[in-house]
Amino acid sequence: MPLVIISGIPCAGKSQRAQQLVDDWTKRLGTTQSSRQIHWLRDETLGISKTAYDASVAEKRARGQFLSAVERLLSRDDFVIADGLNYIKGLRYQLYCVARAISTPHCVMHVATPTDRAKEWNTQRSDGYPLDMFDNLVSRYEEPNGMTRWDSPLFTVLYTDDAPPLDAIWDALVHRKAPPPLLATAVKPVTATNYLQELDKVTQDIINVLLDAQKDALVDQITVPNVSVKLNMPTQSVNMASLRRLRRQYININRMHVLIGTDRIAEQFVEYLNTNLH
Repeated sequence: MPLVIISGIPCAGKSQRAQQLVDDWTKRLGTTQSSRQIHWLRDETLGISKTAYDASVAEKRARGQFLSAVERLLSRDDFVIADGLNYIKGLRYQLYCVARAISTPHCVMHVATPTDRAKEWNTQRSDGYPLDMFDNLVSRYEEPNGMTRWDSPLFTVLYTDDAPPLDAIWDALVHRKAPPPLLATAVKPVTATNYLQELDKVTQDIINVLLDAQKDALVDQITVPNVSVKLNMPTQSVNMASLRRLRRQYININRMHVLIGTDRIAEQFVEYLNTNLH
């Protein structure tokens, strides 16, 4: 069943809004005597410490742990609330891909709280973020954009609102037809004998092109052979370990998913890099 991605700056009141969703869904499911479960995922339940956001390596590991938990629990039967910072659009895109791969609806709830108010709430908490970490996370926050497919449908909840738009969210998740899987996530049996070899080779070739282009700091975009989509160069140099991680993630998503043609692998991978490198 559906996935709700909750996004907001630290101490914006995200968990309070998640609790309101849980309470509302529990009542709705109770009236129908449904056996569906509600899974509420947050850093605390996954054992992710706030200190994980103080170092890039630990932060990437924490994001991977969060994503894996969503992948493990998301199904067509149960509800999943991804209650985390989800402040990087690349992570929201990955969560969107997980939902779309199994043809289940999703939505994003943006808990919009002014920074000053969130900082005040943070200082009042005994387990709040250190102020320098709080400021750093706020400065890196990428606000959801309802014009993008991974942030849509988007529900913005102001800190002064009594509750989220519960009826609208329920309608979007339960009554809305799930979008068809993306070409890069559609689950189909492998039919091309050379698909995995092509997946491995094409993605590695594109990584090599990117690495070569990084040597020229003046380049903003590069053209990948036989791909109509331009590859946007990151503003800062990306090391080999990060590129390998992104390539591995893309391969893991697609190794059992056949694209319409192997010629689409390159284009889809370039789009994946454009989303996750910025």
